[in-house]
Amino acid sequence: MSSTVRTSSATTTTPGHVRGAPGRGSLAGVGLVLVGTLSVQFGSAVAALLFPRAGALGTVALRIALAAVLLLLVTRPRLRGYRRADWAAVIGYGLALGGMNILFYQALDRIPLGAAVTLEVLGPLLLSVLVSRRVAGLLWAGLALAGVYLLSDGGFHGLAPPGVAFALAAGAMWAAYIVLNARAGARFPRLDGLAIAMTVAALVALPLGIGASGGKLLDPAVLGMGVVIAVMSSGVPYALELLALRRLPAATFAVLTSLAPAVGAAAGYFVLDQGLTLPQCAAIGMVVAASAGAVRTGRS
Repeated sequence: MSSTVRTSSATTTTPGHVRGAPGRGSLAGVGLVLVGTLSVQFGSAVAALLFPRAGALGTVALRIALAAVLLLLVTRPRLRGYRRADWAAVIGYGLALGGMNILFYQALDRIPLGAAVTLEVLGPLLLSVLVSRRVAGLLWAGLALAGVYLLSDGGFHGLAPPGVAFALAAGAMWAAYIVLNARAGARFPRLDGLAIAMTVAALVALPLGIGASGGKLLDPAVLGMGVVIAVMSSGVPYALELLALRRLPAATFAVLTSLAPAVGAAAGYFVLDQGLTLPQCAAIGMVVAASAGAVRTGRS
């Protein structure tokens, strides 16, 4: 995750043109996106390791709050000169950002990481289908739903229903996040909108985290892991995303980030020892293919 803080939103705000030479620059851009995706998903896996000590709500509160502090220190956003509509856009962006992460971590606390990311990605996938308004988009959506049906073993018998519900809700918030990110990005320069939105998200998540975990969040070991999670899931991916989007068309960027469910499954396996059956692996592959296909359809 979800993102997370999730990176696909950049595809809605960046022109689909390569700014540099298509050779080495494009290859470097692909590498940057893949490393960023690995960082996000393995950051989520590391976050799950903190759940026994800080809880899901405490962990996500730490991650968002520390990421907000990091962004505020780096960007130092300007707060004056904006209209009421600008603040409404960035506050909505922050609420979607916070809701997306809180819901995803609740899902991650109940179902395997690979399944959670696969279900969550349905949100932006369906948004892409609706925006494209093409028959081919419906076919990709059908492939994704078939993959989800296979993942659920014909009715989510192998997955905790609350975890499934949280992951789907996180996907809906991810779709809202993409739309609101585009609006905030048009009104705020550089990363100012993101820094302000992350602060709004922290104001939402911190009371929940403190209420659930209390003084555990001040434990030095917990704080240390929180910093690692914030860097892996927010700091590194954001920096790599900005560099990648200078080298790649937005549509190519989106196709590469469609690999998130597969990378999430790998992170769950290597870090959390969450195995997947062959049908579940096939299901994740179907959703990845559907996501990439939907992006290509929308581009054409």
